[in-house]
Amino acid sequence: MNKHQRHLFWLAPVLSMLIYLPFANAAINQTKGDFEDKFRQLDESLPTPNVYRNAAGEPGHQYWQQQVDYKIDVKLIEDTRRIEASETITYHNNAPDTLKYLWIQLDQNKFRDDSMSALTTTFGGIGNRGPATQSASGGKPAQLSMAALRRQQFVDDNELGYTISRVQDSAGNDLHHVIVGTLMRVDLAQPLQPKNNVTFDIDFAFNIVEEDAVSARAGYEHFPDDEREGGNDIFLLAQWFPRLAAYTDYEAWTNKEFIGRGEFTLEFGNYEVDITVPADHIVSSTGELQNADDVLTKTQRNRLKEAEDADRIVFVVTAEEALENEKAGTNKQKTWRFKADNVRDFAWASSRKFMWDARGYHQGGDVQPLVMAMSFYPKEGGELWEKYSTESIIHTMDVYSRFSFDYPYPVAQSVNGPVGGMEYPMITFNGPRTELRDDGSRTYSLSEKRFLIGVVIHEVGHIYFPMTVNSDERQWTWMDEGLNSFLDGVAGREWDPTIPWGVEPRDIVSYMKSETQVPIMTQSDSVLKLGPNAYTKPAVALNILRETILGRDLFDFAFKEYAQRWMFKRPTPSDFFRTMEEASGVDLDWFWRGWFYTTDHVDISLDSVYKLRLNTEDPDIDFAREREAELDKPKSLTDIRNKEEGKELWVDRFDDIKDFYDENDRYTVTNKERNKYRSFLKKLEPWERKAFERAVREDKNYYVLDFSNKGGLVMPIILELAFEDGTTEEMRIPAEIWRRTPKAVSKLIVTEKGKELVSVTVDPHWETADVDVENNHYPRQIIPSRIEAYKSKPRNTYEYRDLMNDVKTELKTDDDEDEDDN
Repeated sequence: MNKHQRHLFWLAPVLSMLIYLPFANAAINQTKGDFEDKFRQLDESLPTPNVYRNAAGEPGHQYWQQQVDYKIDVKLIEDTRRIEASETITYHNNAPDTLKYLWIQLDQNKFRDDSMSALTTTFGGIGNRGPATQSASGGKPAQLSMAALRRQQFVDDNELGYTISRVQDSAGNDLHHVIVGTLMRVDLAQPLQPKNNVTFDIDFAFNIVEEDAVSARAGYEHFPDDEREGGNDIFLLAQWFPRLAAYTDYEAWTNKEFIGRGEFTLEFGNYEVDITVPADHIVSSTGELQNADDVLTKTQRNRLKEAEDADRIVFVVTAEEALENEKAGTNKQKTWRFKADNVRDFAWASSRKFMWDARGYHQGGDVQPLVMAMSFYPKEGGELWEKYSTESIIHTMDVYSRFSFDYPYPVAQSVNGPVGGMEYPMITFNGPRTELRDDGSRTYSLSEKRFLIGVVIHEVGHIYFPMTVNSDERQWTWMDEGLNSFLDGVAGREWDPTIPWGVEPRDIVSYMKSETQVPIMTQSDSVLKLGPNAYTKPAVALNILRETILGRDLFDFAFKEYAQRWMFKRPTPSDFFRTMEEASGVDLDWFWRGWFYTTDHVDISLDSVYKLRLNTEDPDIDFAREREAELDKPKSLTDIRNKEEGKELWVDRFDDIKDFYDENDRYTVTNKERNKYRSFLKKLEPWERKAFERAVREDKNYYVLDFSNKGGLVMPIILELAFEDGTTEEMRIPAEIWRRTPKAVSKLIVTEKGKELVSVTVDPHWETADVDVENNHYPRQIIPSRIEAYKSKPRNTYEYRDLMNDVKTELKTDDDEDEDDN
């Protein structure tokens, strides 16, 4: 790399940051008036196309990315809930740069009490991830949830974070390394030249966190009531091994500190992982099992084979077997061996509580014609998991593959544990469960059903985005969460549209008009409300883009083009924006700018509707119309009451005071006006006269509709026109109507003579996320709502207690409490 290239390489991330600054586009600056160009081209803000990423949004002809291969030997020590492991890492430098050191992610260090995550977590602050706290407000005291107390106590009682005991090269020489929070820099003995690789070893260990206590993305869950002495655990292991940070063409090392929210972007590679666990555990993992003969019984292997072609799920480990298994325990161990090619991460789960069901999904194709869909869950999952988990996996692959590409891996798994929802290559962690009732049955609510189906679709969908289309979650969370939420909404509504999936435009209205909204393009750790910002708003934006702006054919073609261009590669927002425009053939810069770079919201107000009638210029016609219009106006209240009281007009009392004007009103036509009309017609060109006379003959209705853009976000104006004859029509006006006057526009609508307009509704299907439906109607409508009667609560401060009576209260025993509960 020459000096000029080094300068540009350093400058690229700085330039990319400018897209968030209000005056970044100073090259073109409006200095007079208050005109704001909502349709200004986005290319001046996006990174300049280059040999790595071209102007069409495709990987360039010199696109590159690194590869990292891992061989890991890991042991789960159940009694102490600890991981001990060693790994051999081979780093392939495909970049055009020479690397003197490597950056490695140490995500477990986030849980140390001196981590940046712990030290920067505010009390009662907005956007914190984990147990709730609330600051004092007025007379209300500060609040510390029981979960927050539990987390604090767990961190105090346990030594968390990595113990790194060895970092050596392949020859056994120690490599100098420096730990920086959740990162470790490993200095190489020799600079790593382009197209070369280096191999080194790391020995590490850590204590597994209790997920319920610390609110993590992985950990263990304890079941103290199981029959086995001491109970049982489910272990979910993710972000568990030191793994290479990504080195990219757009940022170099992506070595941002992990503070819990922004996840990660990683390199693809090949994995060989040996997992040693108690012999009675069942293991679910990224990759394909290599030694089934060693860890599965012949019956289990036969069931797994049967499941490949089964119409419905086949239990590899049945509920009865799992229940019996969780009663005992053993001191013996087994090693499960997994192999995974071309994946960007590796996760696994282990427990003796797991039942295991499976069904083959025959998707065809040359790469992966058969995918084994499998679910692992304890008895607490019950019928809910048996009915819906594996079925949801297969449904996800069926829908997502239509929008992107065939599922690329041999297995797709859903595991029930303490994590509500999290994704990794070939394996997902999902949370909902059933409730044990007194009669021994297990039931679940509609919410839990929707949660399970929805979370499985969402997390398995993540195996497509970002586990295959490898976007950078730490920087642009919306690129995986938003795209995936859009697709899980499509899949959810194809499952059952009566279940609310939460990705309709109306679901984002309150956030769009809130003060806590930040632009979608904000870096994930700085977002105030992650759910609506990274999930719902971009999902709704894409839904609107598909259903309202582009239409399904154009959108689906462009979206699939993006997915296939970038599968197993690393796209940036500019690649997505450019691909969607290039493949659809539609200029969408105004849409990306408004929805992704601003906090404007949609509020299009229909302010007035004027009915106009074309003047014929013939005074015998037009003057008569004016007379009729005048007579249609409300009468003077004074005149009405005078007539009711019988008052006689002065002109009626004396005939001799009447004159010419009492017989001829101001709309009387004279030959002077008729001559003027004839002169007007003679001066018209033949084509002008033909057009004018046709317009007079047809006598159509002319309506002018005045709109104002109160929210700032330009959008198409979608109208429902209702007519006097009972019919309705829909009219869709492109967003480009706002190009020159983004604050207010007027639109002329012409209807046939007998088609009288009686009302107009803006956005009748609620498809644009308009925040104020009250100003969407003309004439205005009464908006239905509700009012609730309530009973005032008694005062509850200390001085209002009746101590004279309360001191007589007897202390309840535990038996009394149980009776009250029943």
